[in-house]
Amino acid sequence: MYEYAVAWEWLSFAARWLHVITAIAWIGSSFYFIALDLGLVKRPHLPAGAYGEEWQVHGGGFYHIQKYLVAPAQMPEHLTWFKWESYATWLSGFLMLAIVYYGGADLFLIDTHVMALSQWQAIAISVASLAVGWVIYDQLCKSPVGKNTWGLMAVLYVVLVVMGWGYTQVFTGRAAFLHLGAFTATIMSANVFFIIIPNQKIVVADLIAGRTPDPKYGVIAKQRSLHNNYLTLPVIFFMLSNHYPLAFATHFNWVIAALVFLMGVTIRHWFNTTHARKGRPTWTWLATVLIFIAIMWLSTVPKVLTGEPEDAALSSVQQKFAENVHFEAARDVVLSRCSMCHAAEPVWEGVPFPPKAVKLETDREIAVHAREIYIQAGRSHAMPPGNITEISVEERELLTAWYESAVSE
Repeated sequence: MYEYAVAWEWLSFAARWLHVITAIAWIGSSFYFIALDLGLVKRPHLPAGAYGEEWQVHGGGFYHIQKYLVAPAQMPEHLTWFKWESYATWLSGFLMLAIVYYGGADLFLIDTHVMALSQWQAIAISVASLAVGWVIYDQLCKSPVGKNTWGLMAVLYVVLVVMGWGYTQVFTGRAAFLHLGAFTATIMSANVFFIIIPNQKIVVADLIAGRTPDPKYGVIAKQRSLHNNYLTLPVIFFMLSNHYPLAFATHFNWVIAALVFLMGVTIRHWFNTTHARKGRPTWTWLATVLIFIAIMWLSTVPKVLTGEPEDAALSSVQQKFAENVHFEAARDVVLSRCSMCHAAEPVWEGVPFPPKAVKLETDREIAVHAREIYIQAGRSHAMPPGNITEISVEERELLTAWYESAVSE
């Protein structure tokens, strides 16, 4: 029975690795085409219908690329489609969401101090928010608001800020940031699946049938691609944020999330302007640094909020760990080897806040984090780092025995 936790941990690792691999492929191709598109040069010798061209050198070879704003006069024999990178990234991301946050809802998704939810209620809210978010965004793009590019982006920003605030009112801080990233990534991937690729297929079908493609499909796809361009960097931030409790486990976490979107805009604006050969707007980096300083300040005003109140009820599974015959011995190990860092006021020099916002000072906190203790300090030697508190082999075996005994009851 206890091997289930080990298998689940490896499954989580595999899904995370797959997600990173596919995300690198998607983001890499996306950034490449953005730079290519902005760097196109119009020259008089271009073929009819060509919008611009770009010469590139890489890996010892030269590349000559031409872009047709609508379509070439004839269909090429072979077309390379860039779509599976997006689909695989979203699917692997949702798989990871299901494994880590749905499978571990009591620990990672639900904070009873924020909102008392059952596992299925929390999961239903999670899934529904991703689907409804796409519908709202898509309808905004198709509404009169969508005719104004910057006006639409301003409205989209408000939607993202509201969603960020909403998630922090429902889930744990860690899950809130992860969901805001998933919400944004769903919009991006759905843009590719429902808008960009279908529109390109319509153009291809028109060419095959000998019809003149309607340029509106390219305009619509271009608008969605622009949104994806500016949303990419914030999504990466939210995907990495679970390692940094100063971002997600603070009172103003939703404000921090709102500022992260602004940083994504300022950074991408610098790259977009540079690729378009319109200069290097250094003000964007100054703005980015100032926003980041504001985030740092917000993360400690007031001091970081970690964990749930002691009176929050344990789930039936967590209760088994607190009532197990080995609990008192395991608790003594945790208090003597782990709680000097994993505390509201860590006493270890250089550790101002509990790592990953995990506190291990009370019976309840230890029971809640039983699986993490088992994986990090029982089945592996990941904690303490470098075994700096000198936890013994016998103590690790005791932690393992406690977990295995409780889950087998």
